[in-house]
Amino acid sequence: MARKMLVDGEIDKVTADEANATHYDFDLFVIGAGSGGVRAARFSANHGAKVGICELPFHPISSEEIGGVGGTCVIRGCVPKKILVYGATYGGELEDAKNYGWEINEKVDFTWKKLLQKKTDEILRLTNIYKRLLANAAVKLYEGEGRVVGPNEVEVRQIDGTKISYTAKHILIATGSRAQKPNIPGHELAITSDEALSLEEFPKRAVVLGGGYIAVEFASIWRGMGATVDLFFRKELPLRGFDDEMRALVARNLEGRGVNLHPQTSLTQLIKTDNWIKVISSHGEEFVADVVLFATGRNPNTKRLNLEAVGVELDQAGAVKVDEYSRTNIPSIWAVGDATNRINLTPVALMEASCFANTVFGGKPTKADYSNVACAVFCIPPLAVVGLSEEEAVEQATGDILVFTSGFNPMKNTISGRQEKTLMKLIVDEKTDKVIGASMCGPDAAEIVQAIFILYGLMQGIAIALKCGATKAQFDSTVGIHPTSAEEFVTMRSVTRRIACKPKPKTNL
Repeated sequence: MARKMLVDGEIDKVTADEANATHYDFDLFVIGAGSGGVRAARFSANHGAKVGICELPFHPISSEEIGGVGGTCVIRGCVPKKILVYGATYGGELEDAKNYGWEINEKVDFTWKKLLQKKTDEILRLTNIYKRLLANAAVKLYEGEGRVVGPNEVEVRQIDGTKISYTAKHILIATGSRAQKPNIPGHELAITSDEALSLEEFPKRAVVLGGGYIAVEFASIWRGMGATVDLFFRKELPLRGFDDEMRALVARNLEGRGVNLHPQTSLTQLIKTDNWIKVISSHGEEFVADVVLFATGRNPNTKRLNLEAVGVELDQAGAVKVDEYSRTNIPSIWAVGDATNRINLTPVALMEASCFANTVFGGKPTKADYSNVACAVFCIPPLAVVGLSEEEAVEQATGDILVFTSGFNPMKNTISGRQEKTLMKLIVDEKTDKVIGASMCGPDAAEIVQAIFILYGLMQGIAIALKCGATKAQFDSTVGIHPTSAEEFVTMRSVTRRIACKPKPKTNL
């Protein structure tokens, strides 16, 4: 069958004779069966391609030799983390329930191992679903470690150690990323998010190093379940890169929930004692913990793929260099997801995978669109954002910026007595009246920012609205659902502040 493929941004028409001149075992072979790899394999197969995919044997904690179908998101990332967030949220809900008339007379116990087993059952269920999706699309799944041995050849080392080679017209790298630890004395005593999701015993005292998503999420999870938590981060506020006003609120909420914050502080040494891990801070302070989590970033998982040996270019972090169609410098080799270190989010990997399948096998060259990608941090309460932060808007402004904010005590808290404010924020380009950024920190933030609004009769999320170029006037004309926190996004009428178009010094927070 004649195939079409992308050449320098154009579809190259390949004749049947040319296509059949070289026989390949597969039209596409994918290394890595995480979110991006499975999506690319299935969608390519739906376009008529013969597809093979390989993945390491299943285990909740990854290593160079174990992984599992479903990848980081399903097995040791988004899904199990969200399950633990749900579990941790009940701690605060039980406290709040008392003022709603619920009399809890007996001591309420939390059983970590029960939740852990439920979490494991769920990720196994999802892993099996992913396998069925591949089988239903006629994608051939191989269990083992894949590596590239030529522009059109993949070697799979099976569980028993035997190696089998397969040829493919196209090879896709979708191996994701892996957590990394800073190289300080005693670093081997610390764990990463992989282990944190599968601890055999619940920690009574936890130290978390890092100021990003994973750090604040696990600090919230463990504190919500009753642990004493100390969070250390290098900047003045956590969540560098997010809107500064939102970062400040997240910090206040963490402290309000009982997390001990240590800004502008790192760790210099971990020491094993008889009962604890002794932690030395960069200020010379000593702390003790039974668990130390390093949430200090992730590196592209490309070391064992043999890519440089076949000429594929990598950057200094080990990420695969690709063009806007996800193609490497070797025409037959492509890469999507965290292995490319673009925007490291599961929905982005899915988008890149869909674009890849359309480009290579669908006859429709498609570039991924990275504008207005919504994201959420599942601390308690959560933070969700889409579009530009206030700082980014000012940096990129060609005209004045209008900032609308609404800070309030959620209706639920007025009865429970919880002192925890919700903050909503819209960033508007005054010249065009377009909403260029939206953010919220408060209960259900992730659902609201991505969720459903009635806009000109269409059910659209804020992320979709921004993508469509919605104006502030259109937000104002929308009838909200009452009583909800979400309606605040369509009732903010007064400008909180106007920012004139002029350079602003970069923050060091």
